[in-house]
Amino acid sequence: MQGQVGAVVVAAVESGEIIASHNLALAAGRLARPGSTLKPFVLMTLLESGKLDANQKLLCRRVLRIGGVKMDCTHPASVAELDAKEAIAYSCNSYFAQAATRLTWAELQQALRKVGLDSPSGLAKSEATGHIEMPSGLELLQLEALGDRGVEVTPLELLVAYRRLALIKRKGVPEIDGAVFAGLEDSVAFGMAHAAYVDGIRIAGKTGTAASRETARQHGFFVGFAPADKPAIVLVVYLQQGRGSDAAAVAQAVFAESAKESAAK
Repeated sequence: MQGQVGAVVVAAVESGEIIASHNLALAAGRLARPGSTLKPFVLMTLLESGKLDANQKLLCRRVLRIGGVKMDCTHPASVAELDAKEAIAYSCNSYFAQAATRLTWAELQQALRKVGLDSPSGLAKSEATGHIEMPSGLELLQLEALGDRGVEVTPLELLVAYRRLALIKRKGVPEIDGAVFAGLEDSVAFGMAHAAYVDGIRIAGKTGTAASRETARQHGFFVGFAPADKPAIVLVVYLQQGRGSDAAAVAQAVFAESAKESAAK
């Protein structure tokens, strides 16, 4: 984190206790749009409600404007049609903008509330509380599903949400949600979160990039857990300036150190 303003928090998956942190106060108090880190929860809601088939491929239109907001896809142009697993791995905005329209406004809001994105994490003495708006139209629903409007969370709230995913993985992923977890692994292995990749350890994670309400300057998130097959740690990285890929690069150093410690035991 040298020369970068932000926060890193690492927690034990089993106990939920923080085991390492940098700038915990910022992680507890900063509200920010989460960007694409919301996509796994949106996808799980679609799959579990039967409103989306994980194997159905949707066309990526790449150029995407929603209510005047530019949300173009940045994954490789060769990725033109994606199923659910690929949509997570490549963080395809076009895919999620199309799929999200199958949800009602209340379903989207409830899906994000269900994982604690507007509830204090309990990991710090003084915390801000995220807020999730009820979308008031189709375009706002799409933007909220993409984490770009209508929702702000703290890094600690994101950490708790992804710990929930890690606990599901430890207990056994329901078949219907398999694409979500496979996509998170692929995201780090070769997708948009590849900057977090560490040779010899399976990592699951997701990046997010968004602009704040106050400025067009972008901030970046990475949230993930490892080892992906039986998660022991979960972490969040928040960079006040930068992109999700920059946050993933910070996470890479943490995962690499964790792998060294595990190998030494």
